[in-house]
Amino acid sequence: MTELAVLQAVRLKGRVRPAELASTLGRDPGDIADVVERLTAAGLLLDDATLRISPSGRARLETLLEQERRGIDSDAITAAYREFRPVNTEFKSLVTDWQVRGDAPNAHDDADYDAAVLARLDEVHARVVPIIEAAAVQVPRLGFYATKLLAALDKVKAGDTAWLSRPLIDSYHTVWFELHEELIGAVGLTRAEAARSDDAQ
Repeated sequence: MTELAVLQAVRLKGRVRPAELASTLGRDPGDIADVVERLTAAGLLLDDATLRISPSGRARLETLLEQERRGIDSDAITAAYREFRPVNTEFKSLVTDWQVRGDAPNAHDDADYDAAVLARLDEVHARVVPIIEAAAVQVPRLGFYATKLLAALDKVKAGDTAWLSRPLIDSYHTVWFELHEELIGAVGLTRAEAARSDDAQ
């Protein structure tokens, strides 16, 4: 497990327990323990019951991400990002429709309405997977996002709809948000620049 992957995962989560960090990275806790210990000893991660990234850790991460970007075909990653944007708009609309119905919060008391919203998730997923695959040619670590999205999708389809948009777990929305953040960074934009293009969620 690389220093970049661990620092980025902690940054995206904000605060995370080691076991949750291992899970979001698709590893056993023992697989990341040495890296986490080394980063904590170096002051790049702060450990106060939960892990969080320190200011020096953020600076180190930016250096690592810049090094990663130098090995990316900018035209290819930009093309993947452009394909992602309309799918992102569609997914944001889906989540809004799940959470709000008309002018009020969705009470989830209309099974047909909820089923129709959730049915759209399959199409969104089918569209985003090839985009992730294309992005992963340039940034291989991004390939795991397809696995994480599928895991959340499977839980939603099994009837546990919390896995669509609940925060603080690797719900479909949480993983999507993190993927979006990764793509923004891979093309060399900041979140503010993406927001100015009406792209950020």
